[in-house]
Amino acid sequence: MHCTKLAKDCVSTKKQREKTIHHRFVSQKIVTSPPKLKIQQMDFSGKIIAILQPKGGLSKAGNEWKSQEYVIENHDQYPKKMCFEVFGAEKIEQFAIQMGEELTISFDIDARQWQDRWFNSMRAWKVERINAGAPIASGSPVPPPPPTAMPDFISGDAKDDLPF
Repeated sequence: MHCTKLAKDCVSTKKQREKTIHHRFVSQKIVTSPPKLKIQQMDFSGKIIAILQPKGGLSKAGNEWKSQEYVIENHDQYPKKMCFEVFGAEKIEQFAIQMGEELTISFDIDARQWQDRWFNSMRAWKVERINAGAPIASGSPVPPPPPTAMPDFISGDAKDDLPF
């Protein structure tokens, strides 16, 4: 930098420039708001393949509790299974989950520690029936639709050059 003024003026000019540059940088800085809590609904759709034995007992406060676990399997190319829990006698009766039903389960995931080990639990809070009809019997495959009559095709032209 070539400065024709006195050294004192040159320094103040340089400081002003740095201050201006800093001000521009600060004014262009992107101000982000604090991270928002991301709530994501977790769903799993599939067929009920197992209903486990109900559990129950008394809490430390002396209140009775009841829990029921179910296993659901999805219909992916490589099917996945999930064991989920319905907590509370009212919810168990309200959902009335039956073997072989096609359901969509909305659930929360939680973890708990027991003897230096951690266990995950999936607790259902909403159950929707995919087919509002009767439960599908377990193990019975759905038959394919009946074949339709084959259409009569017009015989091809002698000049037909298609390879198939």
